[in-house]
Amino acid sequence: MDRIRQDIPILKETFDGNPLVYLDNAATTQKPRAVLDAMTRFYETDNANAHRGMHVLAERATIALEDSRRTVQTFLHAAHPEEIVFTKSCTESINLVARGLSQAWIDADAIILSILEHHSNIVPWLQVKEERGCDLLWIDIHDDGTLNMQGFEEVLRHGTVKLVAITAQSNVLGIRPPLKEMIQKAHAAGALVLVDAAQAMAHEKIDVTELDCDFLTFSGHKLYGPTGIGVLYGKRKLLETLPPLLGGGMMIGEVFTDRFTTADVPAKFEGGTQPLAEAVGLDAAIDWLTQFSWDDITKHESLLMKKAYDLLQKIPGLTILCPNPNPNPSPLLSFTIDGVHPHDLTEILGRKGICLRAGHHCTQPLHRRLGIPASTRLSVGIYNTTTELDLLAKELPEAVKRLQ
Repeated sequence: MDRIRQDIPILKETFDGNPLVYLDNAATTQKPRAVLDAMTRFYETDNANAHRGMHVLAERATIALEDSRRTVQTFLHAAHPEEIVFTKSCTESINLVARGLSQAWIDADAIILSILEHHSNIVPWLQVKEERGCDLLWIDIHDDGTLNMQGFEEVLRHGTVKLVAITAQSNVLGIRPPLKEMIQKAHAAGALVLVDAAQAMAHEKIDVTELDCDFLTFSGHKLYGPTGIGVLYGKRKLLETLPPLLGGGMMIGEVFTDRFTTADVPAKFEGGTQPLAEAVGLDAAIDWLTQFSWDDITKHESLLMKKAYDLLQKIPGLTILCPNPNPNPSPLLSFTIDGVHPHDLTEILGRKGICLRAGHHCTQPLHRRLGIPASTRLSVGIYNTTTELDLLAKELPEAVKRLQ
């Protein structure tokens, strides 16, 4: 753990003499030195526009971009590098699929969402509903937060379901839906499946071939990589049927004054200059993370979450929204405290260098379902320690006293 923490420069920061306790990893992760160095090295030695020149720097930039694509392909266990599309974010990836698929849909068609979804996996489908007249069908949760699978099976029988868009892990409750089962059931009903894996990618192995999902999206910055880069995985035969989201340079085959043709996948979805340094940074982040085994990552984060659960339960008036973490906790939990607004709580703790998240976490439908306007979220990463949780347990009651 000491070596891991030495790899993360920002963890050396202090706030009024207090060490940084960063427990907001579900929002974004901190970056290892390997990522920062790789991006700096690219700008210092290889900076040019990829796929757009024959000189040596352009060739290096092109190689760097395509090496990153192959790294992501291997990380996801995708069949072909062409199935990896670089975008600027997980949000853009979902929008690309929504805009592309919906052009062939009619008002009798339907999309299934769960109440667990982040706004990034809700708003694009609401836009499709407005533009195409499609139905949105919702899967509810049980009182313990788990997904209502009977309800899922009922809405699947709607008859014209075109797509199931589902999170791999709730960013509020930590719930991990049974993806493989849901994908099998959706396919049997004739529906495609998009998985929003933004919250899951840094915490568990994801094999898109084994899952058999049709699309999967994630963002680099939640995977110890840089901001400004996202990934869309799609089965090649499906990507080939989708129209591009962006028009411009590099996504074309030929351009005439009255028409154009598109390039092959993935280039037809990567119009404009790509986030080249960010792709290099994502490559480095995956390389850094995969030096550790998933078993060790899971054991470490599970230990942290069990301790966090036990510590928070001891605070009077605090209600944990997430299910009991045993035996396999997710790397985050959310809570409320009687008489304390999450914004006030996290602001006071932030002065002590303790970073939690407050608000509706871009999940207003879920918070309405839970009957609360906002919550406080604690989320861990590979570099967090039990000592940091002890510091939180010391400062949290003091902050509550000041606010109640």
